[in-house]
Amino acid sequence: MRILLVEDNRRFSATLTKSLKEKGYAVDTAYTGDEGIGTGLSLVYDLVILDIMLPGKDGFEVCRALRSEKVATPILMLTARNDLEDRICGLDTGADDYLPKPFELAELLARIRALLRRGAVGAEGELKVADLALDPASHKVRRGGKLLDLTSREFGLLEFLMRHAGQTVTRELIEGHLWNQEDIIVSNAVDVYIRRLRSKLDDGFEVKLLETVRGTGYRLRDPAEDRL
Repeated sequence: MRILLVEDNRRFSATLTKSLKEKGYAVDTAYTGDEGIGTGLSLVYDLVILDIMLPGKDGFEVCRALRSEKVATPILMLTARNDLEDRICGLDTGADDYLPKPFELAELLARIRALLRRGAVGAEGELKVADLALDPASHKVRRGGKLLDLTSREFGLLEFLMRHAGQTVTRELIEGHLWNQEDIIVSNAVDVYIRRLRSKLDDGFEVKLLETVRGTGYRLRDPAEDRL
């Protein structure tokens, strides 16, 4: 899933970005309030991690601006201050959660998983399509009860497809959710990951779920819907 991190401390931002990427998230960064607003309005994100103490517009103003433009993306606010008034102000401006610094990475990751589950329409716990089940919290995937061994990138790709089950998604949409803006993406990267995922997902199963929509993109089909 794709995350926007708005944090003015570049060393902390780089460290946190590296940790999130290692967990399979695509991360874009902004370092000022104005950059956070501009980036948050120009691209679609699954989560915004927003520091309060920013140059120019602070995190409260950024959160307020995004919500005023009908951006419903979950927002997790970070701050070195632990005042009750700050927490109340952050929540009142539209934030979904609040985490004071310093914090343990494990707690941040748990809050991210909770917000992503909460923010996904219709997603409570496992995602299911036919006999395929994906648990965003444990990062486990099973088909027909069989545990599938997926890399972080393959897991992210499958989760994206399952959240859009039955819909055709373009290569451009997949790239936008799996890679960061600064990443250099080879022209056939999406095709390569689709091929690897298909071999793990469909080989050995009579019903094939991952299909190519010629000239458009890919679709994770739900056989139950195909019969309607």
